[in-house]
Amino acid sequence: MARLTKREVDSLRPLPDRDVFAWDGEIRGFGVRVKPTGSKTYFVQYRNADGRTRRLVIGKHGILATDEARDLGRQKLAEVCKGDDPSAERRAARAGMTIADICDWYLKEGRAGRLLGRNRRPIKVTTLNGDAGRIAVHIKPLIGARPIRGFILADVEKFQAEIAAGRSLTRAKKKGRGGRTTGGPGVAGRAVSTLRGLLGHARRHGLIETNPALGVRIVASNRKLRWLNRDELTILGAAMAAAERQGEHPTGLAAIRALLLTGFRRLEMLGMHRAWIRDKEHSICLPETKTGQQVRIVGQAAIDLLMEQPRRDDSPFVFPADWGDGHFIGVVRVLDRICARAGLEGVTPHILRHTFASMAAELGFSELTIAGLLGHASRGVTQRYIHLDRALVLAANRVAADIALLVVPNLSAAQRSAAE
Repeated sequence: MARLTKREVDSLRPLPDRDVFAWDGEIRGFGVRVKPTGSKTYFVQYRNADGRTRRLVIGKHGILATDEARDLGRQKLAEVCKGDDPSAERRAARAGMTIADICDWYLKEGRAGRLLGRNRRPIKVTTLNGDAGRIAVHIKPLIGARPIRGFILADVEKFQAEIAAGRSLTRAKKKGRGGRTTGGPGVAGRAVSTLRGLLGHARRHGLIETNPALGVRIVASNRKLRWLNRDELTILGAAMAAAERQGEHPTGLAAIRALLLTGFRRLEMLGMHRAWIRDKEHSICLPETKTGQQVRIVGQAAIDLLMEQPRRDDSPFVFPADWGDGHFIGVVRVLDRICARAGLEGVTPHILRHTFASMAAELGFSELTIAGLLGHASRGVTQRYIHLDRALVLAANRVAADIALLVVPNLSAAQRSAAE
C-alpha cells in the first residue's frame, strides 16, 4: 500500500450510496474518507485501552495539506501509544462546551479568514462585526452559559421570544447613532439568524454533531416602507441647496446626492475609488459588495456628479476623508442635519436607496430591471448578465435624471432634457 499523496487524494471520487476510504501505507491507521457529497476528511483509526475502535477526524482536505494531516495523525497515534484516547477527550470537551464558547470560536475563526460564507469566500469583517454585536448584546447574556449538549430547537425559539419581548436590554445609551436595544421581532430575527449561522459553521467543522437552530421559524417583522416622494425630494433638494450656501460640508452633500442618483448602499458609495468609474460604459466596477463583485450600471447624471468631485492626489477615493488616508464617513450626520432643517423624519442612507427604487417603479420599470440597478443577488443567468443590457443603461439614465431635477442644483441643459 502506497503513501497517500495530494494527487491520490484529489483523484478519489465519491460514491452515491456509501463512504469511500483510502489508507496510508506509511502510517497504519491514517487515512482519508470521501463522503457521497464529495467532502474529503483525514482521520486516524485506532483501538483504545479497552479494545474499542475509535476514529478521530484530523481535518478537511483542502484546508489541510496531505503531509500536514499525516503529521497530525502521527501525533495523535503517538498519544494512543501512551494510553490516551484523543477521540474520547475531544467528545468530552465538546460535550462541555457552552454557547458562549462556540460564539468565541466562531469570531476567532471568522476573523482569521478560516470560515467561508454563502458566496464561498471568507466571511466579511462587517458581517463579523455585526454578529459580534448581537453575540454580546443578546446571545451571551441570555443563553451564553447554556451547554450546547441538550440545547434544542425549542430553546432557540424561546430565546427568540425573549429578545422580541425586550429581555436583552443591556446596551448602554451612547452618543451618535444607535443606543439602547429595545427588542422587537426584527432584532430577535437577526439574533436568531446569527445564532443559526454560527452553529452551522460549528457543525460543518466538526465542533458539534447537529445544529439545534436548524429549522427554526424566524419571527415575522414589519418591513420599513419609508421612502421619499417627489414632494419630499423637492423639500430635501431645497434644504441641501440652502445648507450648501451656508457652509454645510460639501463632501457630505455630494455623497447624499450620489446615493439618491444611484441607489448604492452607503459604504459602496463612500468607499468608491475613482479608478472603479467607467464613465463611457455608464458603470461602476465594485470589487466587493454584499453579494460579491459587481459591475453596477449608473445614470449619466450620477456619472457627472461623481466625476465633478474634487480630486486629491493622495487619495484614491471619490469622497476622501477630511484628513488621513481613508474615505469620508460623516454622511449620516450631514443627512441628519439636512433632514432636521427640512422637517423630514426617519430618513437614513438606506431610505435613499428605497427612494431610488421607488422612483424607478414610478417610472414604470420592471422589478427585474430595478433589481439589476440596485445590485441585488442574482436569481438566474439572465439577471447575472443583465448589466450587459443596453436597456438597463437607459433605465439608469432616466431614473438618475428624474431625481437630479429635484435634488441637484445647476443641472446642464442636456441633463434637464434627459429627465423631461
